[in-house]
Amino acid sequence: MHNLLRASIYGTGAYLPERILDNDALEQMVDTDDAWIRERTGIRERRIAHAKEATADLAEQAARTALERAGIEASALDLIILATVTPDQWVPPASCILQHRLGAKKAAAFDLNAACSGFLYSIAVANQMIASGNFRYVLVVGAETLSRVIDYTDRNTCILFGDGAGAALLGPARGDEGILAINLGADGGGGDLIQIPAGGSRQPPSHQTIEQRLHFVQMKGNEVFKLAVRSMLSSADAAMAQAGLERADIDWVVPHQANLRIIRAMVQRLGLEQSRIIITLDRHGNTSAASVPLALAEAIAQGKIAKGQTVLLTGFGAGLTWGSAVIRY
Repeated sequence: MHNLLRASIYGTGAYLPERILDNDALEQMVDTDDAWIRERTGIRERRIAHAKEATADLAEQAARTALERAGIEASALDLIILATVTPDQWVPPASCILQHRLGAKKAAAFDLNAACSGFLYSIAVANQMIASGNFRYVLVVGAETLSRVIDYTDRNTCILFGDGAGAALLGPARGDEGILAINLGADGGGGDLIQIPAGGSRQPPSHQTIEQRLHFVQMKGNEVFKLAVRSMLSSADAAMAQAGLERADIDWVVPHQANLRIIRAMVQRLGLEQSRIIITLDRHGNTSAASVPLALAEAIAQGKIAKGQTVLLTGFGAGLTWGSAVIRY
């Protein structure tokens, strides 16, 4: 069987719910204000899914756009990977719901949970699947409805997160384009820094877990900040070294959109100009696994990222997990 060396991104898509939750609205909900939020995070608004919208709904919209831009029919898909921490329900996987909605009848499908690093982990898997020669077209989607697991009485977390979806259709690389290198990492010792304590087999739902608000995201922000910068920087350097590139060879950086101070600190340590960073955080907030593909799809649609340019994708999330990918678009 013919061995394909790497995968390439054929098309991208994004979807954001209509409802906007800005900082002024959050002032009415918790003890915070617009200036405080902007200074500490760089966020001014985020999108919130409609009550009848679930993760698969958001994923479907982004996926359809990616397929259309790639010029590939859903019936041609061999695999769907949906990166998410907020599936529609525990069973069935949200990826299977998406597969049915798209009519991708021959595609295998599974969910992948690597938190905010989910899209990077997913394209790593997709790249290897395509390289094996057993899969030709793989749809990777990062989608989240984080508003369903956010405690809107906790000002430290509710200001950060939003809902959205981003998608990429991957296929065999053509010419010198494609995924040049990927680096992934994890440290389970930091699992308690970002977590949703209850709802799984360790602490199944009960009156007590609900009363204690254990089904919402909990985060130790100061500790996460330091680890995020260090891990993304190390991962980015490792991916660039694997690709045989120097920092100066990178045209664009598409980082996980978690906190503007984290992004700027990482890029500054990389020695790159701030103008080479793709930033959507101010309008989207932190959308976890949807963060990187949302920013990537928007930058491509706006013509910022052009054919032949070299792009660094990098992220960090709960787990702890992190990852980077170097792509020639």
